[in-house]
Amino acid sequence: MSLDLFQVDAFTDRPFAGNPAAVCLLDGPADASWMQDVARERNVSATAFLEPTDDGFHLRWFTPAVELELCGHATLASAHVLAETGRLQPGTPARFQTRGGPLTADLRGEWIEMDFPAKPAAPVSPPEDLLAALGGAACVVSRSTFDYYLVELASEAAVRSAAPDFARLRTVPSRGVILTAQGAAGGPYDFVSRFFAPRLGIDEDPVTGSAHCTLAPYWVEKLAREELLGYQASARGGVVRVRLAGDRVKLAGQAVTVLRGQLVRTPA
Repeated sequence: MSLDLFQVDAFTDRPFAGNPAAVCLLDGPADASWMQDVARERNVSATAFLEPTDDGFHLRWFTPAVELELCGHATLASAHVLAETGRLQPGTPARFQTRGGPLTADLRGEWIEMDFPAKPAAPVSPPEDLLAALGGAACVVSRSTFDYYLVELASEAAVRSAAPDFARLRTVPSRGVILTAQGAAGGPYDFVSRFFAPRLGIDEDPVTGSAHCTLAPYWVEKLAREELLGYQASARGGVVRVRLAGDRVKLAGQAVTVLRGQLVRTPA
C-alpha cells in the first residue's frame, strides 16, 4: 500500500529556497503516532497530511518532534500540491479543517493566498535570558496571542546578522521568537524577519507563515499601509505578501515542487 508524497519549497519561486514541507495525500484517517513517525523520517520543518472530506480536507501538520496548531508554509505547500494535481481549480478555494480552525487557500495567478487568523502582539517586559540569548538590545518586545515573542531590532542589518544562543533561547518559555525590523531604505521589502523555535525542535525556521500572522498586524499598524511585502532572512530566504482583513490575515506566497514519490504504508 502506498500514498502520494511530495516535497515542496514554499514561499519562493525557485527550488532549494523558501521553506521545504512534505505533503502526504491520505486516502482515509491515519494514526497520529504514524504521522509523527513519517514527519520524523522526512526531517523537514513540517510535514502536512491531507485527508479528503465532503467539503474539503482535514489538514494536520507535524514537525519532527511535535504536532502543530498552525503552520503557514505547509498549508501553502498543500494548496500547491492540490493545484498541481488538478484537485484545486482557480476560483475554487481549498478548504481545510485544522487544529487552529478553518483555513482557506485561493489561487491568484502565480501566487496562492491563504486566509489565516490574525495573532496580534502586545508590548511586554522581556523574560530573563531572551535578549541575552539574541545577543543584542531590542527596540520593542511584544508577545502575541499565539505565544510568540516579537522582538523589533533597529535595522534590517541587525536582523540579518543576529546569531542567537539556541541553548539559552530554549529556556525562554515561549513557542517561538520572531526577530524583525523595517526593511532598509530603498530596498524591496517593507519588513524583514527571522524565526526561532528551539523548544519545538526547530532552531531557525526558513520561512514561517504563522509568524506572519503576528508580523502582519504589527507592521500594517506601524507603517500605516494596507498591503506589505516581507522577507524572512534565513539562509534559504523567502517572500511573504501580507494584508489584513478584520481579524484575519491574508498571506500570499509562491511554491515549487522539488520531489514526487510514494510513501510505503505498512498495514497496521
